[in-house]
Amino acid sequence: MADRTSQGGVPGAGQDGDGIRTFPFPVDLSVLGVGMQVGAMSPDRTWHEDAPLERVHRIDFHIVMLFDDGPVTHMVDFAEHEAAAGDLLWIRPGQVHRFSRTSGYHGTVLTMQPGFLPRATVEETGLYRYDLPPLLRPDEPQLAGLRAALAQLGREYEDTATLPFGLHTSVLRHSLTAFLLRLSHLAASSAQAPRGLADTTFTLFRDAVEKGFATNHSVSAYADALGYSRRTLVRAVRAATGETPKGFIDKRVTLEAKRLLAHTSLPIGRVGAAVGFPDAANFSKFFQLHTGTTPVAFRAELRGERGEGRTGRPAPLSKHYNTPVSDRS
Repeated sequence: MADRTSQGGVPGAGQDGDGIRTFPFPVDLSVLGVGMQVGAMSPDRTWHEDAPLERVHRIDFHIVMLFDDGPVTHMVDFAEHEAAAGDLLWIRPGQVHRFSRTSGYHGTVLTMQPGFLPRATVEETGLYRYDLPPLLRPDEPQLAGLRAALAQLGREYEDTATLPFGLHTSVLRHSLTAFLLRLSHLAASSAQAPRGLADTTFTLFRDAVEKGFATNHSVSAYADALGYSRRTLVRAVRAATGETPKGFIDKRVTLEAKRLLAHTSLPIGRVGAAVGFPDAANFSKFFQLHTGTTPVAFRAELRGERGEGRTGRPAPLSKHYNTPVSDRS
């Protein structure tokens, strides 16, 4: 069974203007239409002709960038990451990100569509460990292994003549898995808090929250829908993430609210409604409880400190904007 998980946006948030634009995987640009691409980065690389590089947007696929030079500054979910030569940046589906106007992007980029790898491989490689850091700094032996695995993947990707399509796709999946296993090991080591593989109970809960967080905040409702007792669910989520199911749900809701407040012009009430709070006052109380500031103050601070100057470069980000909030496991 192929994996179909992605940390997507709320309904109605995929449009220009009021919402954050989400761009799909560009299947038409991949060799033979397979669910991945690998190749050289270009300073003017984009995913779609309507996606300006400096514009905040989402993607519904994975990106891994291996940089040949730097520094390169790239924003991912409320944090600016500065990458140097030999660093990697891993952006997962649904994360809000923005390219830098002033950085030169040189190196190798891998993109992968959700569903290209089987579910078991997805869990083994930690593709949806949103708690892991996006920016990875391998040591020399690790970097050599990653470069070799990525180069082999690139050769297999370009070689469309020696194997039938079905075998070609299978070889790509195996080569991609080898690279991702190295990458996920590096990511878990970088986090300095590696956890065991999530069991099926947590995986199902995580996927259910991703599909339902905009309307369902109830632990009991998720437990009932999945056929587990509340106690079983609590135990599984604690083992996988170190937190309670309610804490897991609330963090996902808070992250989406921050994204919409920071990167859209939706009124506060509509932001609240988009993440499951029809009453704006209740949304404000929830947001302040989990962030220490009100939605109005959060947005005002960002708008004040990220204003465009004559150079067109964003001003330094606020303390709230720099708070790491991608904490899903």
